Amino acid sequence: MTFSEEFLAECVSAVKGIQSADIERVAEVLSTVRTGGGRLFMIGSGGGAGHASHATCDFRKLCDIETYAAYDNVSELTARVNDEGFDVSILNWLKVSRLRSRDCLFVFSVGGGSEEKNISSNLVRAVKYAKELGAKVVGVVGKDGGYAKKVGDVVIVIPTVNPSHITPITEGFQAVVWHLLVSHPKLQVNPTKWESTR
Repeated sequence: MTFSEEFLAECVSAVKGIQSADIERVAEVLSTVRTGGGRLFMIGSGGGAGHASHATCDFRKLCDIETYAAYDNVSELTARVNDEGFDVSILNWLKVSRLRSRDCLFVFSVGGGSEEKNISSNLVRAVKYAKELGAKVVGVVGKDGGYAKKVGDVVIVIPTVNPSHITPITEGFQAVVWHLLVSHPKLQVNPTKWESTR
């Protein structure tokens, strides 16, 4: 097999292992958040931050959910990292945003964070804060899901097929899952452009 064939075969195995019931549960949580006047806060680092930005657009435009991405303002991000530290950059942003119990935190992370190993502490602190306030925590993560999976309300895990490709396959399917969610009949209220112009 070529590398391309092997990689695509791993993708097929990964998608077969995703728990569709968890995706349905996330759709329910987000529908309830919208109905209750809550807001959605998207968080992630690296590729997850990029996903958070893109997903924010989709949830706002297609689902009419008031949604924000923590790292979209580069001036605020760099000021907070410089003056307060990276580990509290999302936490302090959420405090200014006045995160409430009717809101929801949506996590994109390959490892899900680890309190013990001090990995993705910015995400761990944000998730911990959301749970303290009684806000919902959902997400799409890889590996074993880490801290996000451990304490989140509903966190979808992209299964590990090949330990050498955890990051690319997790990040690829994070995009698939959020596009599934914004297309879900429980959430989508506005049509996408190409599907509505026939």
